[in-house]
Amino acid sequence: MTMAEATSCVARDIFGRLPDGRAVERVVLRGAGGFEARIITYGATLQALVVPGAAGRLDDIVLGHDDLAGYLTRQFFGVTVGRYANRIANARFWLDGDVMQLAANDGPNALHGGRDGFDQQLWQICEIEDAAWPGVTLGHVSSDGDEGYPGRLEVRVTYRLTGPTELSISFAARTDRSTILNLTNHSFFNLEGATHADILGHRLTLAADSFLPIDAGLIPLPGPPRSVIGTPFDFRAPRTIGAWIDHDDEQLRHGRGYDHNFCLENDGALRLAARLEAPASGRVLELLTDQPACNSTPGTSSKARCRESGSSVIGHALASVSSRRSGPTRRTGPIFRARASRRSRNIGTTASIASLPAGAGDGPGADLDPVA
Repeated sequence: MTMAEATSCVARDIFGRLPDGRAVERVVLRGAGGFEARIITYGATLQALVVPGAAGRLDDIVLGHDDLAGYLTRQFFGVTVGRYANRIANARFWLDGDVMQLAANDGPNALHGGRDGFDQQLWQICEIEDAAWPGVTLGHVSSDGDEGYPGRLEVRVTYRLTGPTELSISFAARTDRSTILNLTNHSFFNLEGATHADILGHRLTLAADSFLPIDAGLIPLPGPPRSVIGTPFDFRAPRTIGAWIDHDDEQLRHGRGYDHNFCLENDGALRLAARLEAPASGRVLELLTDQPACNSTPGTSSKARCRESGSSVIGHALASVSSRRSGPTRRTGPIFRARASRRSRNIGTTASIASLPAGAGDGPGADLDPVA
């Protein structure tokens, strides 16, 4: 290792090759104390997030695979989801009076961008910043009509370390035609370490007074959001994920656990949406977002195994979405107009329970300029 490599906050290598021979690159962003985010260009995926615990032990806390072959079977571990995260009922929506028919890939519904979504694309590295707060920007162009969505769409996602144990994920997009858009990262977290048995003992707090009830197909029911008060969905105060997950509740049966859209304050400001605590390792994850909703999804129905995990509840996904109706939806979120640009920002802060600093999440900004 050269002196430059030893002092660099960024490393870059080949993670693997696709069946057609194209190289999938990996970029490693290094922080203090062993904190490390590893991003691969296939699916613009967070492949690993290595974080120290209260006793100083380093563990990878996101579910993923150690080689490319695992990602070629679609499981959504750590990927960038688009064009539209979650489900669109009957794989169609109305735009300016016209019906837009999408590719159905979840029964009659469109899920996570369709059959060939952003998670299955080889993104390009647009920029790498090797600095005190290192970052990488990945780009992808989706053609007009891709999976049925109108408009040519240019997308960028930036991963950046914005604090000692803080990862910021920012999205930017531009379209040449009115369309809909709902981008997110789909990481599953296990704060005890990705190979730990399960996450049922994790304590979850959500800044949500209401949620969207769903039908058996995981599509929201007509009507307004439902209050969390008096239900297994009340995480306004810390509660273990396993406390009510086996409760005899119709909504839990429909979601096979929690697979629901939680409604946040819709003021457009960056704010705390969720907090996840792991008792054994002492790790805490705080999710800050400027989006109005959060999907909270323990992996209760996942049959996947990764990094030798043998658990049936192996991780917990916390994904922000761009509309309270743009999780699983009968109605899509706001229309993304031609020649417009859209930006969103999400920050994940990790620390030990004993040492989480006041105001965590207020580190250097990671806003992304609109795609040119």
